[in-house]
Amino acid sequence: MDDGNYPSYLRLHASGDLAKRASAAYEILSNCTLCPWECGVDRLKDEKGQCQIGRFARVYSYSPHFGEEKPISGTKGSGTIFFSGCNLHCVFCQNAEISQDLYGMEVTNDRLAYMMLELQTCGCHNINLVSPTHIAPQILSALLCAVEKGFNLPLVYNTGGYDTAETLSLLEGIIDIYLPDMKYASAETAQKYSSIPYYTKYNQSAVKTMHRQVGDLILDQNGIAKRGLLIRHLVMPGDAGGTGRVLQFIADNISIDTYVNLMDQYRPDYLTWQYEEINRRLSRSEFQATVEKARSLSLTRIDHLII
Repeated sequence: MDDGNYPSYLRLHASGDLAKRASAAYEILSNCTLCPWECGVDRLKDEKGQCQIGRFARVYSYSPHFGEEKPISGTKGSGTIFFSGCNLHCVFCQNAEISQDLYGMEVTNDRLAYMMLELQTCGCHNINLVSPTHIAPQILSALLCAVEKGFNLPLVYNTGGYDTAETLSLLEGIIDIYLPDMKYASAETAQKYSSIPYYTKYNQSAVKTMHRQVGDLILDQNGIAKRGLLIRHLVMPGDAGGTGRVLQFIADNISIDTYVNLMDQYRPDYLTWQYEEINRRLSRSEFQATVEKARSLSLTRIDHLII
């Protein structure tokens, strides 16, 4: 099988390893340690921890999405599945009704497989799994079912970046494109604005692991992502996220050829009214300063360099 033309998980399916991975992931749900919270609840009995999701995945929506990065959306759209629940609790979340209030509906793994197949029929370039960390076992089981029915699109793992090396090890050879956030350079800031402990420790380790698995982003002749790492960083007012230090980490520890999307769409939302320092929009000069910092570090693939 030619890995240049097929997602890597098809080889694992052919060898039987995809089924083994799905089974191993499901065992974790009985004493859930899928993410750094390590809640230890029995989600097979529908107990719920920090992510608020029990046995079944919860889906808010699924459809072709044309607003992602160009290598992800391309011309035909990214087949985006928005999962409800999240293992982060960001006070500035622009999708709080999905991540915190759990808008959406529970779906079986067979139904999730059908969504993947339907998006493939729509002609999407990939399947974009948004906030997938807490339901990795359900995704793997759905993937197994979908592959048996002819599914063969690349998978995009669109995560907030609060992931463990153990869970990522189950995804090696399955996920083609990792799309993590690197939200903060400081664990204290992450605790303040997202109520999560040790974010930078886990986030930096996770991004290193992702890069080791898939390398720098590879595009096809049409500029569509085939495999690799793409990092997002939301630039916050007053440099609350420590953008310069995040970029320095990427340059020093990942690769200067890392595709980084510096996002300028921060807006005060959800609970930011409680935090005066971030309860405003980002200024043009603040964002321009982050672009100059990226240039100074010789990072070669930064979105928004041409502004």
